[in-house]
Amino acid sequence: MIDGLMMDFPLTLTHFLRRARDFFGHHEIVSRKGDKSLTRISYADFYKRCAKLAHALRRLGVTRGDRVATLAWNHSGHLEAYLGVPCMGAVVHTLNLRLSPDELGYIAAHAEDKVLLVDASLLPLFEKFREKVPSIRHVIVFDADSSKPLPDYATSYEALLAPEVEDYDFPHLGENESCMLCYTSGTTGNPKGVLYSHRSTVLHALGACMRDNLGIACTDTVLPVVPMFHAAAWGLTFASVATGAKLVMPGPHLDPTSLLELMAAEGVTFAGGVPTIWIGILDLLDKDPKRFDLGAMRTMVIGGSAAPPALIEGFRARHGLEVTHAWGMTETSPLGTVARLKPELQDRSDAEKLTFRASQGFATVLVEQRHTSEDGTVLPWDGKSMGELEVRGPWVARAYYGGEGKDRFTKDGWFRTGDVVTIDVEGYVNITDRSKDVVKSGGEWISSVALENALMAHPAVLEAAVFAAAHPKWSERPVAAIVEREGKTVTDAELATFLESKFPKYWLPDAYVRVAQVPRTSTGKFMKSKLRDQYGDVLTKK
Repeated sequence: MIDGLMMDFPLTLTHFLRRARDFFGHHEIVSRKGDKSLTRISYADFYKRCAKLAHALRRLGVTRGDRVATLAWNHSGHLEAYLGVPCMGAVVHTLNLRLSPDELGYIAAHAEDKVLLVDASLLPLFEKFREKVPSIRHVIVFDADSSKPLPDYATSYEALLAPEVEDYDFPHLGENESCMLCYTSGTTGNPKGVLYSHRSTVLHALGACMRDNLGIACTDTVLPVVPMFHAAAWGLTFASVATGAKLVMPGPHLDPTSLLELMAAEGVTFAGGVPTIWIGILDLLDKDPKRFDLGAMRTMVIGGSAAPPALIEGFRARHGLEVTHAWGMTETSPLGTVARLKPELQDRSDAEKLTFRASQGFATVLVEQRHTSEDGTVLPWDGKSMGELEVRGPWVARAYYGGEGKDRFTKDGWFRTGDVVTIDVEGYVNITDRSKDVVKSGGEWISSVALENALMAHPAVLEAAVFAAAHPKWSERPVAAIVEREGKTVTDAELATFLESKFPKYWLPDAYVRVAQVPRTSTGKFMKSKLRDQYGDVLTKK
């Protein structure tokens, strides 16, 4: 064996921070505040503020490996924690502000957070779990109002930074040292911690910048609609800092009108969020197509859960907007697959090309994919065999923080995702369900995702979620929760007729329930467990 003669240069976020300062110092980070006013800082000033934060945290006693929690919306101060905390050797831990106080208390205590950086508007939420986390010694408040006194245990973020100098001798870190801690949404059992390393985060950002993946570049203006507390904002912030892309932070205003106004005003070229966000945006664009100028938009990434083909096609056909469909999880940092259309598929029919674009795509560079049966047999890529998707790669977790969930990791080094999929001969992954959501009727599997996608193609349906309801004969049968579009109605018989040519008869829902909105999880996904709790006995009552 002979070693290569390359420098041992560690892959750490410190390089991204310095690069943004040195080459893109005048590029902007725009933040929208709670009152909808905008603040703007340059990457040069961003570096200085990260340095001041590092000094301040060191003065508070934060040392290498300590967890510094954030409870905040998307804004530049939160981004300063994203870079300033890990570059000084500590670990930034994002808390999901949509979780219950009990869940937040459990997560913060499990992580043993030492410092909390919190938005002023979220202090009442922190108060509800404060006593559950005795490890938190310091509470620092973003955007504190000088006219309103803070609690005696809290300090203003700006007051904390004010006396510090604008440079910092960031330490030489090992690339395998931890940099960020994110917890899963906890839809099955307690939330589990995923501890990212500098190396995994840097590689993930570089992967996101590849043209075949997300293609983020210094010419982009990036709007992370996905919250910074959700799977590291999908790595969009790290990739943007690495390339010097202009960042536009939406703050707490995530309604369609506010987002579209921001996209148009700031010339956004790239935006990313979960399907429920884009359903509302498409609906508003359809109602008022000339109101917002989105001519700068290069692509909109939809991930977090499967996007209906009607949503993807609606943006393209009616508004000339490109959607990039991607899949990932907190455990995959989160980019796992991207639905790029291969050149050899460009001559296919429009319907076939939409099928590929609406799939989850195929594994990105450095990620490998396979799917297995319940007994662990690796299945063929034939587009028919259904099994659990498994992945591995340098930004995929090998264990959970604290050691829980060992059954999610196979003996031969793969992560079991819990997604039930098929994989076609081209390698495109199609999620048919989450393992906990698949409907098992009389021994046959029925894909709730496929039914939902078909239902949301109906012109009267805005949202649809299909879930398993108890059945006296078949154990489970599918039931569909439907949100009708404003001013439109549709009967159960019309929905059944709409579906019957697309699916076997036994797949068709046994009942339809009308809801004002499909319940959401803390990350904006459809929450089918709540539907099962509320309507799971609808068939046994008949």
